[in-house]
Amino acid sequence: MTAPDRRRPVVTLAALYGAGGSVVGPRVAERLGVPLLDRAIPDAVAQQTGLPPDAVADVDDQPRSVMERLVSSLGRGTTVNDSTASSVEHLDLQERAVRAHIEEFLARSSVSGGVAVGRGGMVVLQSVSWALHVHLGGPRDARLRQRMALEGIDPDTAARRQREEDGARRKYVRRAYGVDGDDPDLYHLMIDSTAIDLDACVDLIVAASRARVAASADLARNV
Repeated sequence: MTAPDRRRPVVTLAALYGAGGSVVGPRVAERLGVPLLDRAIPDAVAQQTGLPPDAVADVDDQPRSVMERLVSSLGRGTTVNDSTASSVEHLDLQERAVRAHIEEFLARSSVSGGVAVGRGGMVVLQSVSWALHVHLGGPRDARLRQRMALEGIDPDTAARRQREEDGARRKYVRRAYGVDGDDPDLYHLMIDSTAIDLDACVDLIVAASRARVAASADLARNV
């Protein structure tokens, strides 16, 4: 167990498409002085498994199709195009293996501190008393407008990506952990980041994270 006065901030950030997670996550990490684990997770998992980092990075955006590509890249006799029980079983085994490595990496972040974007962090680190679990969302159309403004993309592209990415992320959490990724019970903060300025969202999350760490340390010292 980490000593109370050495606990580093841990924030998990689940963000719907267009909610500004790619902006908020790095800023929160910088303010708290901890690593942003967004890219570090797939890099570490790829090193452990020998799988392509870019494919692992997308595992919660397009979980099933990504896992099919991962299995294909291994070249171990069966392919995902085979309509056989063995290929399906192989796919499931690899999916669980990648998920296990992701979970191990997230667990280590409870010691070193970090901001974890996506990948079911709010479930994996649920028992970490000083972790702060945050959900960024907002009305669908407002999120579309925000993403279009942030990236300079057209409405059709934004709408297509929103359907694909939001659907895939929800399916990943449901498939991996059997929970609804939008369930308020999983989070300490649920913010409509289309109604609240992203800088203000960062301020809220940083303040809440520091409060969580302080409260957890006080509780541990008084036990």
